[in-house]
Amino acid sequence: MEAPFLPLSSTGALLLLLPVALVPLAFLARRRRGRQTPPLSLLVVAGSGGHTTEILRLLSCLSESYSPRHYILADSDKMSEAKIRSFEQKRAEMFSNSQFTLDRIPRSREVRQSWTSSVVTTVYSILYSLPLTYKLKPDLILCNGPGTCVPVCISALLLGLLGMKRAIIVYVESICRVETLSLSGKILYYFSDYFIVQWPALKEKYPKSVYLGRIV
Repeated sequence: MEAPFLPLSSTGALLLLLPVALVPLAFLARRRRGRQTPPLSLLVVAGSGGHTTEILRLLSCLSESYSPRHYILADSDKMSEAKIRSFEQKRAEMFSNSQFTLDRIPRSREVRQSWTSSVVTTVYSILYSLPLTYKLKPDLILCNGPGTCVPVCISALLLGLLGMKRAIIVYVESICRVETLSLSGKILYYFSDYFIVQWPALKEKYPKSVYLGRIV
C-alpha cells in the first residue's frame, strides 16, 4: 500500500527536520555559558538528477541558523550547480546574511563502472575529500543518496575518529527507493546518526531507520 502523501510544508516535513532541529541542542550544551551560540555549519552533498532537487526542497525548510551551507558535488555533475545557485539566490532575498560555498570532488563511481575500478576511484575520492571536509569542519552533514556522499561521510567519520571534528550525519533515502536501499544507503545505514526512509517496506527491512511517509 502506498504511504500517504505529505506535502513538504506539512507535519511530515516538520518530522523530517526534527532530528536536524535537535542537533543544535547537542552543540549548545558544549558551548560556554554566556557566549552567543554561532550558527551551525551545514554540509550538503548534492547529486545529479533528482537527488539535488530533493535535497534543495528539504533545505527550503531550514532556518537561517544553518549557515554557512557548504555544497559538495561530483566534478562530472554539470546540472546541480545551476540549481544550487538559483536556490541560494532566492534564499539570499529572504535572508540578508545567507552564505554558501560550492566545491567539487572526483566522482567515486560512474554509471556502469566496474566494481573493481570503483574501489580505486572511491579511495581516491575519499583522499580528496579528507582535506576539504577538514577545511569546512561541518557540524551537520545532510545527504540523500548520490554516490558522492559516501566518500564525504567516510571522510567526516575518519576526522571524528581522529578527534579533529565530530559531525552529525543525517541521511534521507530518495523517494524513488520503495523496497530496496540505494548502494549509498546500504553503506551509510550503518554509519549515519539518523537514517530516514519514505516507504514502510524499507522501515520493515531496516529497523534502525525512521519512517516518515512521503515528504518530497
